[in-house]
Amino acid sequence: MKGSLETKLGVFFALAALAGVMLIELSGGMDAFKKGYKLYGDFANVQQLKPGDPIKMAGVPVGSVDSFDFVEGKVRVVMKIDEGRFVKTDSVAAIQAAGLIGQNFVALTIGAADAPAFEAEAVMQTKEQADLNAIMTKLDNVAGGIENLTKSFSGDSIQNVLGPMTDFLKQNNPRITALLADMQVVSSNMLAGRGTMGKFLVDDGFYNESQAALRKLTLAADDARSLLADAKGSISKVESTFDEAKTIFGDLKVTLQGAQQTIDKVNNGEGTLGKLLLDDKLYSESTLAMVNLRQIFEKINMGEGSAGKLINDPGLYKNAQMTLQKLDKATEGLEDTGPLSILGTAVNQLF
Repeated sequence: MKGSLETKLGVFFALAALAGVMLIELSGGMDAFKKGYKLYGDFANVQQLKPGDPIKMAGVPVGSVDSFDFVEGKVRVVMKIDEGRFVKTDSVAAIQAAGLIGQNFVALTIGAADAPAFEAEAVMQTKEQADLNAIMTKLDNVAGGIENLTKSFSGDSIQNVLGPMTDFLKQNNPRITALLADMQVVSSNMLAGRGTMGKFLVDDGFYNESQAALRKLTLAADDARSLLADAKGSISKVESTFDEAKTIFGDLKVTLQGAQQTIDKVNNGEGTLGKLLLDDKLYSESTLAMVNLRQIFEKINMGEGSAGKLINDPGLYKNAQMTLQKLDKATEGLEDTGPLSILGTAVNQLF
């Protein structure tokens, strides 16, 4: 009985452990015990995605789908990202399938290297992918349309389409044959260098002339480019000349403004020139001075005063002339005497 009870307990614990393992697998396997953080992505259609499906970044598994929820008319996919895996804030999530009948998974883009990483519980940007079932439905419809089209081409309908064309070819067979023969002759002449087109194809002269013309065009283009450059330089010089003229006109304007201000001051009687032009007192004084000067000249001419006597008295002239004669004789007498004698004579005459 004791051994039987121990056996029963062992079987019970074994079954309990097996049931626990099965529950863990059904609830997502060992991922339930992994550490990590959650991110959210909102999709219009999850396309057969289910909890436990992998989340991959550039093909590398970085987590798994945890659960689903409905938020504002969309399906919110709760993604559990493994610890140590960082998803950039510019990363985009999309639901993809591994082949036509493979397992669905959530694909994440890597994002920029300098972009910050998402914090936990953040909502990612998503991208909707084409529904494979919708694509297959459309392909099925296209295949059905093609099948119906091929069925419509029965023997009678094909005969109705190709019959008129066959009759046309039979009726115009001689003309078509002659046309083909003429085309063959024309092509033979062209290959042999006959005619204008043949010379164009065979004669190297046309090619050489074309090359020469192209070279001339190139030279002409270079000349035109140099002319444009010279014209640009001339325009620059003209612009600089206009700038200098503008500066000169500006200076002239300032000068004219200064002259206008000076004229205004003169007209207002300001300054010496203004007073000369407008002050009557100065005119009166000048007139009086001229009258006085005229009277002085009249007195001098009449011999009045010292200046008048100096100018009009003939005795003064005679005395000056006699003095010069005496001085002349005195210098003649001193020519034969020595320096000491001259000095003594001058002293005696003075003292």
